Amino acid sequence: MPALSTGSRVLISSALIGSICLCAAPAMADNKIGGGTRTPPPNGQAHGDTDGNGNLSATAGVVVFDRSKNGSGDSTGAVTSASSNWTPPACYYAPKYTPDQLQKYLEPIWNAESTGPQWDAEQRDKYVNGGEAKDFNKAKTGKGYWWDSYVTKGREGDPGALKCTKGIFWVDTGTPPPADVPEAITPEILAQLAYAEIRVPSTKVDLAPAGTTKVNLPTWAWLDTAKFKPVSVTASVPLLNVSATTTAEPVSLKIEAGTADATTYPASGVCEIVGDRIGEAYAKGKAKQTPPCGVKYLRSSGDGSFKLRATVTWKIHWTGTGVAAAQDLPDGTFGAEQDVVVQEIQSVNR
Repeated sequence: MPALSTGSRVLISSALIGSICLCAAPAMADNKIGGGTRTPPPNGQAHGDTDGNGNLSATAGVVVFDRSKNGSGDSTGAVTSASSNWTPPACYYAPKYTPDQLQKYLEPIWNAESTGPQWDAEQRDKYVNGGEAKDFNKAKTGKGYWWDSYVTKGREGDPGALKCTKGIFWVDTGTPPPADVPEAITPEILAQLAYAEIRVPSTKVDLAPAGTTKVNLPTWAWLDTAKFKPVSVTASVPLLNVSATTTAEPVSLKIEAGTADATTYPASGVCEIVGDRIGEAYAKGKAKQTPPCGVKYLRSSGDGSFKLRATVTWKIHWTGTGVAAAQDLPDGTFGAEQDVVVQEIQSVNR
């Protein structure tokens, strides 16, 4: 994960409990703030109930997603970072407990005596006896939250999910999380989490000739541009009043013939997206012209076929709470293969 800027970290500022919209969602059994993740409810409501004393639980995770402007349907898929050394975070820290909720979570663990008396004593000193807090910080109820780690959905077995090893810590309302916790939630991390939720259309290209072509015959390739529009996902933490929107825009189509015995058009195989055009549809009378996007096979595929791969590159950027201008994230790609049968041109002698 790229290092977070100082400016990004100080953007975190908690909202007062009274500013959180309420809905009639049932509390979770463990009374944590966190849980799973899903799209926010209608009318901008936050997932959560409060008892008037600062105790809040949620039926969805502390991070919620608005996918209403995302790609949808069976033919869509997740983009993959074009940067080999970058992926969205597998874990992060965010609010999870009020003082009462932390007490309800930890005391049964201590009372079970399964973690050893020394560890239990150290934990009591830390959270109860004044090491880091007195009586779970109940005197600060409504003025902050206990933060803990979350594993990003779908990344449970990822080695990166083990990166968040810091114990539960307190953050006052209106105060940024500790500087020594780079995984603490910020608008930038929200943008990266939204990146993982982006879905884009399939990249099966239209070909002419379709399905079966001939050796040394230029094959035109193009995409239905109506499907390739910018998509976006917004991730937010209602408890902190912060959000970020990540947007993906198509910029180019790459054609890989599936064999070295082929020529691509252009030579790089990369067809730039110009306006609303990705390649050019074949029209009658263009058989002898060079396609702006396509491929020419130099040998037959025999009894089989070549696996033509078409990959669209998406430019990805984000904006968020306190961010004046769009910020870049690594480009994303999504591709698919399709069979192309290539035959020799047959001549008949009479």
